[in-house]
Amino acid sequence: MFKRLAFLMCLLLALAWSSQALAASKLVVAVDSPPRTLNPHGSDADSNLSFMANFFDGLLQRVGDQGALKPALAVKFEHPDLKTWKFYLREGVTFHNGNPFTAEDVKFTFERLSDPQVSEFINTGQSIESIEIIDDYTVVIRTKKPIPWFANNMHQIFIMDKESTEAREPGEVGLKPIGTGAYKLEEWVKGSYVRLQANKDYWEGAPDLENIEVRPIKEPSTRFAALVSGQTDIVSGVPVELYSKIVDNPKLSIISRPARRSVFLALGNNPGSPVSDIRVRKAMYMAINEGEIIEKIMRGHAAPAAQIPDPPTIGYNPDIQRLDYDPDQARELLAEAGYADGFEITLTGPNDRYVQDEKIAEAVAKYLAKVGIDVKLDVKPKSIFFPEVFDGSLDFYLIGWFDGTFDMGRTYFKLIHSRDKEGGFGSLNGANFSDPTIDILLEATADIVDRDVRKQVLQDVNKIAMTDKIAVIPLHYQEDLYAVQKGKNIDFTPRPDRWMVYKEISR
Repeated sequence: MFKRLAFLMCLLLALAWSSQALAASKLVVAVDSPPRTLNPHGSDADSNLSFMANFFDGLLQRVGDQGALKPALAVKFEHPDLKTWKFYLREGVTFHNGNPFTAEDVKFTFERLSDPQVSEFINTGQSIESIEIIDDYTVVIRTKKPIPWFANNMHQIFIMDKESTEAREPGEVGLKPIGTGAYKLEEWVKGSYVRLQANKDYWEGAPDLENIEVRPIKEPSTRFAALVSGQTDIVSGVPVELYSKIVDNPKLSIISRPARRSVFLALGNNPGSPVSDIRVRKAMYMAINEGEIIEKIMRGHAAPAAQIPDPPTIGYNPDIQRLDYDPDQARELLAEAGYADGFEITLTGPNDRYVQDEKIAEAVAKYLAKVGIDVKLDVKPKSIFFPEVFDGSLDFYLIGWFDGTFDMGRTYFKLIHSRDKEGGFGSLNGANFSDPTIDILLEATADIVDRDVRKQVLQDVNKIAMTDKIAVIPLHYQEDLYAVQKGKNIDFTPRPDRWMVYKEISR
């Protein structure tokens, strides 16, 4: 009898321990955006890359709270001349299907980037002149022109298995990822969850958490409810209006960090238009009360910006200062420019992409109205807004940006350089801003690879663009907010790029 009772007690204890161990090895995360595809090149959106970083690896990776560039599938690289990049690959790595990782997979991946049917990294793909395999673990990539930030981008060019990718239809590739990453896909139910299982053969060692369930929940109040009810362990993208509720909840902790993303207003300068006059651009800048936007709309969870790049980005210039809020001076400038009675302009923007984006746009319209500028608001879902940016069909719009390569040159080539499809410039210059001086200065930086020299030159270009030309009107840097369940011993440090990389989280 006693032996039987002892056996039952041991069984119950074992079951309890097993249940606790299972709970400790699982993490449930609520995020604000679902993956568009599990094809690692099919979307260059940060929300999609965040998922891909768990299934795949790049030649390099970003680690730590400052995003330091470290080895990954390449153990080192050399840059013998302006157009040549030689990567020495890691040996002994296998894909999730057991195939060995070699230089053939690297060559295949970079060639695939140029295919618009499967890739949104077309500019990177089309920038490559040749890919030479020296041996199974050495590859040389030559670009058509100097790209100083080429290596800085290697953390988000995820390497695919050549054999299995070629053997499958593109649709299947977008549903079933086969990478070298720390996690394998267990199940994806669109609109509900993505389940990941630890890759026990991962080259860095098996991750601490064995099972991850990611629940994309777009509605902020629903994400909050899932957290409060204990259904999720971590929530990313905490809305500023719910911040105080989380702080006041004894079961929850909030984690914040300054975001790399700046939010700004882009505007064109077509000859003959009011905004082609620097006095008008300056007046619009000075008419916007950014301090009030931060206080009332962002609830204090933002920092004023005077430029697009953030402090970790090469080219950020600490000497650039915001123009003071001064509506009286704004009216005087408008009158000097011949617009004492104002003018009409349309402000376009997304209503589902940035923190409080629609409310910010509404506030900007009201501030400009106070100095006589009649603003028509045109806010819309990001799925409609961003194609208009790429088409260059806008006059004035709200957008956000941070550069994954940590290089302002790349940022300004995309956002401020005159649109030049053949040259690959100005792809996100949606209002067709064009300034020959800035174009020439930017193009002159293409062959500057010395970090200190590059930093100084880009800082000078930045000051001209933001002070002399007012190429854009900067608003603020967002703050990234996360909420975590207390008492679950979750060790989580947010990344500067907002990616959720689960091998970096432990218990």
